[in-house]
Amino acid sequence: MTSNSETKLIIPGLTGIYETFGPLSFALLRFAFGATLFWHGYFKLFHGAAPIVANKILTPMGFPAPLAWAYWLGVLEFFGGAMIAFGLLTRPIALLLVIEMIIVTFGWNFRFGFFFTAPGGGWEFPLALLTSSILFLFYGGGRYSIDRTIGKEF
Repeated sequence: MTSNSETKLIIPGLTGIYETFGPLSFALLRFAFGATLFWHGYFKLFHGAAPIVANKILTPMGFPAPLAWAYWLGVLEFFGGAMIAFGLLTRPIALLLVIEMIIVTFGWNFRFGFFFTAPGGGWEFPLALLTSSILFLFYGGGRYSIDRTIGKEF
């Protein structure tokens, strides 16, 4: 990401605030994104949502072994969400999430319209998750991540 010092600000006195809190805001976004996915995975794995996803979404989409896929998505969202939240293996997990969110957004939710409050759920929320996944795929975990701490990123 570019630093704010490369941009002429309307209020130059805010430069220090932006430079201080910019990297923290990226970490906050990464954590919120990961935590959101973590809870989706948790409900798939531990609260019976995987069979519902398998029967109501993956079967109509024509996925073979839909229950296995639903549990795989639960594992990806549960463990991958936690890993993204803390910035561990951010890019590989984000790549898997980009694939998932493309399918969710355009393969399932697109038919219900834009607003996620529409019956069946629209594509507004999955699109936000997709674009966030793309962001983490290309930018990695950022300054405050385990990836950066150990000095290894894919």
